[in-house]
Formats: sequence, structure tokens, C-alpha cells
Amino acid sequence: MSFYTSLSGLKASQTDLAVISNNIANVGTTAFKRSDTEFSDLVSSSPLQSAGIAGQGTRLRGIAQQFTQGGLEASERSLDLAISGQGFFMTRASSSNAQVSYTRNGAFSVDANRFLVDSAGAYLQVLPTDSSGTVTATGISATRSVQLPLTSGTSQATQNINLAVTFPSAADVPSTRSVYTATNPYAFDRNDANSYNQSTTTTVYDASGTAFPMTTYYTRENIPSGATTTTSWTAHTFIGDTEISYDNSAATQPAPLTLTFDASGAMTAPSSAMTIGPVAPNGASAPLTFDLSYGASTKQSSAPFTLTSFDQDGFAAGALDNVSVGSDGLVVATFSNGDSQALGKIIVATFANPEGLRQLGDSKWGATGVSGEPIINEANSNGTGQIQSGALEQANVDITEELVALIQAQRNFSANAKAIEAANTMTQTIVQLRT
Repeated sequence: MSFYTSLSGLKASQTDLAVISNNIANVGTTAFKRSDTEFSDLVSSSPLQSAGIAGQGTRLRGIAQQFTQGGLEASERSLDLAISGQGFFMTRASSSNAQVSYTRNGAFSVDANRFLVDSAGAYLQVLPTDSSGTVTATGISATRSVQLPLTSGTSQATQNINLAVTFPSAADVPSTRSVYTATNPYAFDRNDANSYNQSTTTTVYDASGTAFPMTTYYTRENIPSGATTTTSWTAHTFIGDTEISYDNSAATQPAPLTLTFDASGAMTAPSSAMTIGPVAPNGASAPLTFDLSYGASTKQSSAPFTLTSFDQDGFAAGALDNVSVGSDGLVVATFSNGDSQALGKIIVATFANPEGLRQLGDSKWGATGVSGEPIINEANSNGTGQIQSGALEQANVDITEELVALIQAQRNFSANAKAIEAANTMTQTIVQLRT
């Protein structure tokens, strides 16, 4: 009988060694929870049995998980999340209703379809919210996967352009440039910097929000002398690679704009807004038509050439710029146009008996009848922990404690082996007795 008693001790020590080895092996696993082995003694009992009997060894009563808080390690990713306190993140194996698992590993990322997923590709679950971030539905049936939108709002084509320019009175007429006339329409060449004085580049938008560079080249046409007291400048404007015409009656080449200034430098022409278009640069979803006006502050003076103001009313839909997660679990997306959008509140699930959860691997657990049904809550409420963005929970393994336990398990194994050796020696002695 002593052989089997010591054998149960050997098996128990082996199991203890296996659990300790698993703890040590996962010391670097994010949000890993260490386990302890629990043993109980074996005693053969019957109604008429006396109290003074020897036990029959030991048995494994269970392997208990220890859900103590692990240390938090800071990271530089806003989607690295840690729960400081009780609770688990809830994930699903697919974006639709599928197998549910619970984890403390908050290393989330964005997949090809812009869903937030964990390291195994399972979808992070959130509760729906309104625009202010208030939860609108609760319970597991209300949970959903969170998907990041690409844009926010709608785009608008440029319809009005208002600008103002200061032209230098000391500027020369380009030496390679002859005066623009109807019979000499090719005097300007945008690729020849000697054929114009200055250029400016700004941005306009088509109906789909595609941005196009709007480049205007300014050329001085004359210097006042004698009876001529006014100064003329011409403006050639390109949207993309397409030159716009300031005179829709021009039959062949796009007509530039002529700006005229009197002797004091005040602009005398154009005197009102001009309707331009339709202009169809390459890649535009639709031709652009807009009103363009040079403001009253456009002038010619002794100051250097300056684009003093430029305003246009077109814009693109906002592109996704950043994703942040608050301590209450609210996921907020911000966009390049200044919009922000609440995408939901991350679920924090708690259990009446978390030690009863079933291990699934990858620092995930599943609910069982022993653990109880999950209690779905928001972060930092009803006893749940708060969510910390830019941090990950480390394993709760104390390597020093595990090494001491390893020594103890080794000693237990050796002691049981010695007990078997002693029983074997006694058996051999009995067999060798002679009558």
C-alpha cells in the first residue's frame, strides 16, 4: 500500500512542477494569470471505521487561477489598453454574434476592415452610445464590434474664391516677355520663370472633396511713362494642369485676367467678381464653376509681392486622424476637419467567481456554470476597473516566488521517491526471511 501512497505523491509533485513551469514560461505573456495547485488527502472511510487509520495518499483537487492585478507597462499606442481593477474585455470570434471570450490582454489593433481586434483577430465589443457618449443600450444582446470610419461629414466643391494681392511697384517687365496682345497669345510660358514675375499656389476642391492645386502666375505688362499713368498685370491661373479662362468667349486659348492699377496703386479693374468655369482638371469628379474676386485690399505699392489673403469655401470630408480611449472606455474618433465621433463604450465584464472561468489560451477565458454569467458594465462603474490607454498589463507571476515553489516541489518529489525506495527495501527484507 505504501507504494501507491508514495506514487500518488510523485504524481502530485509532477503536476505541481508542471503548473510552476507554466507560470515561469509565461512570465512575459501579456495579462497572463498564474495558477496554483491544490491537493487533498485520500482516506478510505466506512461507517464502522475507527478513527486511527493511515491515509492512502494525495489527489489533485484543482488548479486554481489567481486573478490578482498584474503590473502596468506603459506603451506609446493609444489602442494598448489595460484595466486597472476588476473586469475583463469582451471579444467575439467574428464581427457578428459568435463565440464570446474574455481577456485582460488589451493589445488591440485595426484589421483590414477597420475593426478593432485583439492579437488573435477576435473583435472587441462595445456598448452603443449617442453622440455625447451616453450608453443607449445595455446587456450582451446590445454589444457590437467597433469599426473605425474613414471619413466624417460630406465634401463641398469650391464655389467662391476671395483673394487679395500686393503687387510691387518696383517690379520690372520680364525681359523675355513681350506685351500680351490678341495677336501674341503665347508670350507667357509657365515653364519659363523669366516670362512672369511671381506665382502663388493655393488649393481648391471638386464635388467629391478631391483637392487640386490652384497656381496663378503674375506678369507685369508695362511701366507707366508719359501720358500712360496706369499699370497692368496679367494673371494666368491653372487648376491642376488645366488653365482657366477669364473670358469664356475666347475661342482658342484661355484668356488671362488683366489687373489695372492707377497712379496711386489702387486697383481699377476688375471691379467685380468673375464667374469662372466650368473647369475640368484631370481627375476631377465634375467640372468646377466658381466666382472669383480680388478684394479691395489688392493694390500696388512699394512693398514686396504678397498674397495677403485667400479664402475659398470648398472642403473635403474629414479623414480619420486619431482614435482615443477614455478611462470610462469611450472610444472617440477625431477627423482632419475637426469633427469627433463617439464609437461606443468598451465593455468591462465581471464574474461572481472568476476562478471558475475556463482557460482558452492566448490569455482568454470562457464563462462556465461555476464562474456564473458575465455582468456587463461600463468601465469605472459598479465595481469595475477603469481603462488606461497607452498601457498593457503584465503577467502577475513573481519569478522569485515561483523559483522557491520549484525547489519545494523538487524536494517533495525526492521525498516521495525516497519513501518508495524505503518500502522497496522493506519488501526485499521480508522476502529474504527464512523460516
